[in-house]
Amino acid sequence: MAKSEKLALFIDGANLYATAKTLGFDIDYRRLLTEYKSQGTLLRAFYFTALIEDQEYSSIRPLVDWLDYNGYRVITKPTKEFVDAAGRRKIKGNMDIELAIAALDMAEYIDHMVLFSGDGDFRSLVESMQRRGVRVTVVSTTSTQPPMVADELRRQADDFVDLAHLQKAIGRDPAERGERGERPMRHGGADRRPASTQQAATADDYE
Repeated sequence: MAKSEKLALFIDGANLYATAKTLGFDIDYRRLLTEYKSQGTLLRAFYFTALIEDQEYSSIRPLVDWLDYNGYRVITKPTKEFVDAAGRRKIKGNMDIELAIAALDMAEYIDHMVLFSGDGDFRSLVESMQRRGVRVTVVSTTSTQPPMVADELRRQADDFVDLAHLQKAIGRDPAERGERGERPMRHGGADRRPASTQQAATADDYE
């Protein structure tokens, strides 16, 4: 990646959380930002997730608040609850449209899109970004059985990075696992606590 390259990160929160969890590590979002700032001119880092509106406390809320105050553009929407054909209560929180719109809006300003998702639904978006002259890297994993990345998405991407290979660069220090999650600084200062995926265990694991 060229240092002069303008890039933006697009993080499918639920998908990235599930991938990291399957690989057995937590993501330190501060280190993730530092890693990609070192690789080029990082214009934006988007994080997309759905939130359960009717709960007094959501397990992902501390992470969302921390990201908001520490360099990420967080885009959320309320989840939708429905009952499937078998009568089971389901929660739907798909952010594909929101991510696609943000990416297309950024297309003329960036050289490189880094997509943190293995969802095959993004193949058409990747192709559309490429037609606009944007190089696309997909970050997911083939280190699991089955792989977490859809084959058609991996084939469409210009580059593929296995999340397992990024663990040393963006993984959370195991010694910090016992700490409580991030709390944002309300007056603009950066929180010194590590940013991880640990809080996302409940609210960010949608279909």
